[in-house]
Amino acid sequence: MKRNIVLFFLAITSRIGVAQDINIIPQPSSVQQKQGRFIIKRTTPIVAKSPEEIRSGKYLNAYLNKYFGFSLPIKTSGSAGIIIKANKDAADSYVLEVDPKSIKVLGGNATGAFYGIQTVLQLLPLEKNGELSIPAVSITDTPVNKYRGLMLDVGRHFFPVADVKRYIDLLALHKMNYFHWHLTEDQGWRIEIKKYPKLTSVGAWRNGTIIGNNPGTGNTNTRYGGYYTQEEVKDVVKYAADRYITVIPEIEMPGHSSAAIASYPYLSCFPDKPTIDYVHKKSVWSGDSTGKQVIQAWGIYKDVFCAGKETTFQFLTDVLDEVMSLFPAKIIHIGGDECPKSNWEACPNCQKRIAELGFKTDSSHKAEHYLQSYFVKRIEQYLNGKGRKLLGWDEILEGGLAPNAWVMSWRGEKGGIEAARSAHNVVMTPNTYAYFDHQQAEKEDSVTITKNRKHLPIEKVYGWNVYPDSLQQEYRKYVQGGQANLWTEYVTNPGKAEYMLLPRLAALCESLWTAPAKKQWSDFNTRLQVQKKRYSLWGYNYYGK
Repeated sequence: MKRNIVLFFLAITSRIGVAQDINIIPQPSSVQQKQGRFIIKRTTPIVAKSPEEIRSGKYLNAYLNKYFGFSLPIKTSGSAGIIIKANKDAADSYVLEVDPKSIKVLGGNATGAFYGIQTVLQLLPLEKNGELSIPAVSITDTPVNKYRGLMLDVGRHFFPVADVKRYIDLLALHKMNYFHWHLTEDQGWRIEIKKYPKLTSVGAWRNGTIIGNNPGTGNTNTRYGGYYTQEEVKDVVKYAADRYITVIPEIEMPGHSSAAIASYPYLSCFPDKPTIDYVHKKSVWSGDSTGKQVIQAWGIYKDVFCAGKETTFQFLTDVLDEVMSLFPAKIIHIGGDECPKSNWEACPNCQKRIAELGFKTDSSHKAEHYLQSYFVKRIEQYLNGKGRKLLGWDEILEGGLAPNAWVMSWRGEKGGIEAARSAHNVVMTPNTYAYFDHQQAEKEDSVTITKNRKHLPIEKVYGWNVYPDSLQQEYRKYVQGGQANLWTEYVTNPGKAEYMLLPRLAALCESLWTAPAKKQWSDFNTRLQVQKKRYSLWGYNYYGK
């Protein structure tokens, strides 16, 4: 009897041990534990044949070499070891079978096989030792959302290529598939455009940066900036593509355009009016205050691209031509948010354009809102002619939505609901759930945009359902997925960027990958504690409470 009791508790302990080994984020569609373990030795082969399969094998090898100090031989045939197989299906799904003889990763396509490898990484031990032992398991998995994204704003603060790649690594490790690169802002233009060299010689640099929360309590009085050469952009795009991540560039228009206007003042409605006239009187300015300057504070500025000049559209289409040559993504983000209309109201060129187009102020919108709609539709028509789709923040709904535009809904969910009901594709990114510049704790030691006002805890991110309750079922097919945004007014370095992202990125990826019915906070929180140990292994900074 005593022997049977001991055996029973040994069996229970064994099952608990296996369960403790399986802490996958995002939660797969199906997980079945099996008996035994697979031991990865230095002689264990990776079996991969096609270029895509070999790419995933090399990715696995790079990971093993970086964190465990060895890599494995890659062979094109065999029935034992780590076998990677990618089918030609459309689905980004995978099946993972682990038994004592082999690890088999079967992807519905190459992307799915790569996601299967990400799951294998999460089965590996969290510490370095002589051999790597992972539990036997059977997993089937597929994402519920096609679009799973994360945005990085490099306009307010610049992040060098190495840091951008490290950011992309985090996306890959969380099975995200879109990197939204916010490249232009009032405070800096970050991408080389060869036809307009002043965009980087002038627009990429500001003479100082405010200190503290906007409008600030002082100024650094230090020249600040940076930009990416076109070769660097190509390098980042390839780096992301090798991880099955699409890079969507954002070129802001018609607002948030002060850096471009500082470079080429003719783009403004009023080229001779100095930038300082638009700046909050309490902001401390550094250096030259005459003429057009790159903005040094945060916020929204009235000096925007002139919608009444043909030279504005020539400039923008020239810029977009070079951007499209660098980014193969079918989607180009043009911003469209937070564009004050006061300069357009006073601009003779804009008013002439309004009169020619017959726009009138009515009960719904001012005539200038219809002018913005014209602006966006004209840019969209140009992009469509080049085989691309336009994506913009939900303000592009105002005055009439461009025919084929995608809408990124940030001011809550209302804009996304409206766009979906109008049969437009939508990416949900409501600031109430997905703005990772909002602090994680109620109190923070460092300055944030929401300091001591409101915070976005991980529990709330995890509770986000990308499909709003009020959106009828027949329109949900237009919601392509969601993303989170990291705006960087108060994120000055990569360490703080990681701290703001993690561990909320884990909650985001599960909210976008896993069916809502399978989500359970207590279970996720248990897996999250292991994920935090992975962050430590990977060398990332994270919020630890």
